[in-house]
Amino acid sequence: MTEATRPAVRPARPHFSSGPCAKRPGWSPQNLNDACVGRSHRSKEGKAKLKLAIDKTRAILGVPEDYKIGIVPASDTGAVEMALWSLLGARGVDMLAWESFGAGWVTDVMKQLKLDGARKLEAGYGELPDLAQVNFDNDVVFTWNGTTSGVRVPNGDWIPDGRAGLTFCDATSAAFAQDLPWAKLDVTTFSWQKVMGGEAAHGMLILSPRAVERLESYTPPWPLPKIFRLTKGGKLIDGVFKGETINTPSMLCVEDYLDALQWAEGLGGLPALQARADGNLAVIAEFVAKTDWIDFLCADEANRSNTSVCLKVVDPWFSALDAEAQAAAAKKIASLLGEEDIALDIGAYRDAPPGLRIWAGATIEKSDLEALMPWLDWAYGEVRRSQAEAA
Repeated sequence: MTEATRPAVRPARPHFSSGPCAKRPGWSPQNLNDACVGRSHRSKEGKAKLKLAIDKTRAILGVPEDYKIGIVPASDTGAVEMALWSLLGARGVDMLAWESFGAGWVTDVMKQLKLDGARKLEAGYGELPDLAQVNFDNDVVFTWNGTTSGVRVPNGDWIPDGRAGLTFCDATSAAFAQDLPWAKLDVTTFSWQKVMGGEAAHGMLILSPRAVERLESYTPPWPLPKIFRLTKGGKLIDGVFKGETINTPSMLCVEDYLDALQWAEGLGGLPALQARADGNLAVIAEFVAKTDWIDFLCADEANRSNTSVCLKVVDPWFSALDAEAQAAAAKKIASLLGEEDIALDIGAYRDAPPGLRIWAGATIEKSDLEALMPWLDWAYGEVRRSQAEAA
């Protein structure tokens, strides 16, 4: 590779973090002036804001009317844990993992809940497990989009309509950017701070009628903390899915989510959000295709994420380094771009292979990614040159 010239054009916004993700274009704290702060979230006005967030979520994502949508504590993690602890144990469970967060759910089910009949189907970073091996007589837990690996399931065709078990889908970096086939999903979770660029600490829990039936017919044998309880007297606590949250939400964060939803509506809803993410992925794909030192971590184009895009260095020089030196070199590329205020927080996830992770969701402007690409060449060239001089 030849030494890259320092680019002249800079991204207007350097925010390419994979979570919390960039705010929507044009965002300002002044957009939150109508927040219901200093008021009870149980007031008429507070509950109306929370219910509006649920209703707009349903409309934009196309969630069926007979599915329940609730705002729950502790981001996507809280929503997933609530579902696992409240619903699992009625039958066996297949746990799918191909990146860090999926591996975390495996740990919770197999080492904390210690469920009998739990089965693990794994794949390395950049790959998917063999989906044909999933047993749908069991419950099935999986991430739709692997945020730390850049690998997503290509569609829902592998999930049968006549399944006996429930499907649990962690969709936190997929919702609002990828097609979610609701008929295939019984429990779906995501957080505001991913594709919509909202603030953290609030999760969304979406339940199919089959999931509600499980909740009302099955009581897990372990104690449930108050923050996880979705039923009372064997019946669903329906208020949770009408804006009556289990604990106190931040009404400032609620207003921020409403602002993002209104922005999405103005763009044209889900198709427009998906088109923006797809267009952003295309910018990165064009750069990768013409650049010999970098490639996608995910080899199969059909399975590549259009939000959390994970890249690996494939230059023979880099491959010849030992693991510690590879990690240091990749970290230096990311830190150089951060020091220049070109791209913030784009290092690979700590458990992932060394490389870069660039958020390409709908809140990112295509022009900023186009400006960023030459800087990747520059930063890589700088790191390689400094390594050569030190040798």
